[in-house]
Amino acid sequence: MPCRRFGARKTSVQTLDIIAALPDGALTSPAARRNSDAILNVLRAHLSARGSLLEIASGSGEHAVSFATALPGLTWTPSDPSTEARASITAWVQQVGAANIRPALPLDAANASTWPTGPFDAIFCANMTHISPWSATEGLMGLAGRVLRRPGGLLALYGPYREAEVPLAASNAAFDDSLKSRNPAWGLRDRAEVEALAKSHGLAATLRIEMPANNLILLFRCF
Repeated sequence: MPCRRFGARKTSVQTLDIIAALPDGALTSPAARRNSDAILNVLRAHLSARGSLLEIASGSGEHAVSFATALPGLTWTPSDPSTEARASITAWVQQVGAANIRPALPLDAANASTWPTGPFDAIFCANMTHISPWSATEGLMGLAGRVLRRPGGLLALYGPYREAEVPLAASNAAFDDSLKSRNPAWGLRDRAEVEALAKSHGLAATLRIEMPANNLILLFRCF
């Protein structure tokens, strides 16, 4: 997916990454481009070839178009509470012409009134739990418990986490301090707490996958 980088600017998209705007209104994120291939390899291995997927906190939309075009059997529904993010998603979809991407939803994980009814075969969420209050993670699990198909619906989370059994990488510790300095309600979440929350909504933690740059993918299945 070719893209050119233009001058960085502040946006309403919830991210700590440098965001640049392309002439057609699409936003581009270096982090999204860096981790796209590694995430796609995991999704391809664990998603069904056909079905429906809801993406939470889609941001610029680069993940949505990259993954949906690589997985044409899936109907991909992106979402983001930011109007600027949804405009960027629309611009990226128009660039690539992906017929399997639905219009982006104004979904706020912490606000149940914005949730779709589903059902969906899978949910994907990258880099939201640590750049949002804990209430957003609570909402995410409540949403997953409500709209995922049972049994076997998949929830895939990507990002950095704290783990009792794994020393926190220095880079993640510094990142956590930076997050909390920006907003005390933000910060790396404890994996055990996330898994316990998921279980309370009928989702079992099934796999922990180490990713580049001290990130993880956590997979959950509805039971």
